Amino acid sequence: MRRGATALLSIGLLALTGSPASAQFDQLFRRPASGLSDTKIGDGLKQALQVGTEKAVSLTGKTDGYFANAAIKILMPERLHMVEQGLRAVGQGAQIDDFVLSMNRAAERAAPGAKKIFWDAIGAMSFEDARRILQGPGNAATSYFKDKTTDQLTSAFTPVVSSAMSEVGVTRHYKDLVGTAQSLPFVNVSAFDLDHYVVGKALDGLFHVVAEEEQKIRTNPAARVTPLLKEVFGR
Repeated sequence: MRRGATALLSIGLLALTGSPASAQFDQLFRRPASGLSDTKIGDGLKQALQVGTEKAVSLTGKTDGYFANAAIKILMPERLHMVEQGLRAVGQGAQIDDFVLSMNRAAERAAPGAKKIFWDAIGAMSFEDARRILQGPGNAATSYFKDKTTDQLTSAFTPVVSSAMSEVGVTRHYKDLVGTAQSLPFVNVSAFDLDHYVVGKALDGLFHVVAEEEQKIRTNPAARVTPLLKEVFGR
């Protein structure tokens, strides 16, 4: 690989892992880490992406990981807004709130399953993939994960969400909402695939947090030290 390309990889990896000082960044901006192979630099990028995706999964796959995060909180489906308005108008707001909470709990239950899928995608990453990520825009890694993992994540999340929705009461809350709404005038409740909606919103939220973590590890100078990254960037 040409010296310029190797330098680019080193710079990108520094941004992804976070150097303890901006001076070190400036130094590596001018020249690549010495004595390291392209393979080792690529391994450093993969490890940095593992750190970022693991953090995203840990943030979403816990109690209130979705519900307490306004950016990814799963809200009432848009097509049920009339139902929500009608029910709140007749004093059923608590029922709506329980339903929203239970959808978010189902997403939080499913999120931990994303870690292995993300890490498998990282393991399958080619050096060309790594180069595109480092040369690409600030969301290049997130775009890579969306392209490589969305189908697998959908398949993995669907049964977990479906099961969790039964356990935490989403289906029951939804049926209760529909039953109450059908007794109200001017409210039409049509057939709706609730599982599909929650899975879709769960993935949207997960990728949103992955993108946030990507931005942090690209720009945050704080150290995220592992033995490999110490070797790649020096102590």
